[in-house]
Amino acid sequence: MKTPDARGRDAKDRTAPLDLVTPELLARHDRPGPRYTSYPTAVEFHEGYGEPDYRRGLEAANRRASEPISLYIHIPFCRERCSFCGCNVTITRKPHVSALYLEHLHREVDLLAAALPDRRTLLQYHWGGGTPTYLSCEEMERLQEKVTSRFRIHPDAEVAIEVDPRVTTDEQLRTLRGLGFNRISLGVQDLTHEVQVAVNRVQSIEESRRIVDRARELGFGSVNIDLIYGLPLQTPESFRETLRTVIGMRPDRVAVYSFAFVPWIRGNQRELIERQLPARETKFALFAEAIRAFLEAGYDQIGMDHFALPEDEMARAAKGGTLFRNFMGYTVHKAPDFFGLGVSSIGSVEGAFAQNAKKLVRYYAAIEAGRFPIERGYVLTEDDRVRARVILELMCNFRVRMGEIEKAFG
Repeated sequence: MKTPDARGRDAKDRTAPLDLVTPELLARHDRPGPRYTSYPTAVEFHEGYGEPDYRRGLEAANRRASEPISLYIHIPFCRERCSFCGCNVTITRKPHVSALYLEHLHREVDLLAAALPDRRTLLQYHWGGGTPTYLSCEEMERLQEKVTSRFRIHPDAEVAIEVDPRVTTDEQLRTLRGLGFNRISLGVQDLTHEVQVAVNRVQSIEESRRIVDRARELGFGSVNIDLIYGLPLQTPESFRETLRTVIGMRPDRVAVYSFAFVPWIRGNQRELIERQLPARETKFALFAEAIRAFLEAGYDQIGMDHFALPEDEMARAAKGGTLFRNFMGYTVHKAPDFFGLGVSSIGSVEGAFAQNAKKLVRYYAAIEAGRFPIERGYVLTEDDRVRARVILELMCNFRVRMGEIEKAFG
């Protein structure tokens, strides 16, 4: 085991490249870009791809009936909208809204299970949002009962959920653990009060710490915290305090995402005051602070924007060259087919991406008609597949093994 001094020297060596980033380099390369949870990205999806194409993909997927799959379920509801948010969410405080949604979601589970006979096995299974813990304990139990009645969960599956510390109760955490969830991810973003007010997400340190501590007590195998850099009013000094506090909670994993300011796409971001956003050099300094802080605290840097404790399976996967990336971000599990359920969800099956309707009314109409609510998608070309593989290698391993690329694609 390394001593603190040895860890400090190792961290300094690994952060040395940060010193090579000059203002000129930043000015030249500071351009908006996708997170590449897929290639091509969702902006390339089109309405020429529809439900008949998706059903053909499902038929092909049945030829791999013995192989496990990944499943994502989208719960879109939030009690209020964060000004920075780029997700598909529905703002409501009416409990009956979730009941109607779950009725249709259960029917979509049945649709998928009917198209994938033999009760397929889930290797990666994730509830995201929105706020999945908007659901009551009884609603979560019914949804999990529906899924497990139609699919098997692999003994080593990653069963994950996103939670909002402001609304998640101890009872919900106990329920989730009892339902088999073994990984929990909580949104923190920033712990500075002024920043929280600026982005309409006020959340105390105590609320975040309670979730982390309670998750550990209940036996969740991995706890992840999400942070965002580039938010209004953030400074290197204030972000350093956030990092210090988060490190003190000792989560197993931390994601440090770059804030994408796109008010022409996300209307809620118009609430932000643009002049309060960090300048280019400051934003880079925020990310550099995160890299230094987590490496010095003994975390391994994973891919482009994640950190994990060395004993975490994600860190082991990164060292072993088996890290993977899909619509749920970095993962240790690679399944050939990825299915998304719920409004706006995206899936990947048989070399194509498929996205559900983004509006609840259209999502409901399709389900009531007995159809998959697919509204757009994209079929990858051979060139797309090669580029996607290269991007995956770069984002997971920071290298491209050309021999493997040539072997896979000729």
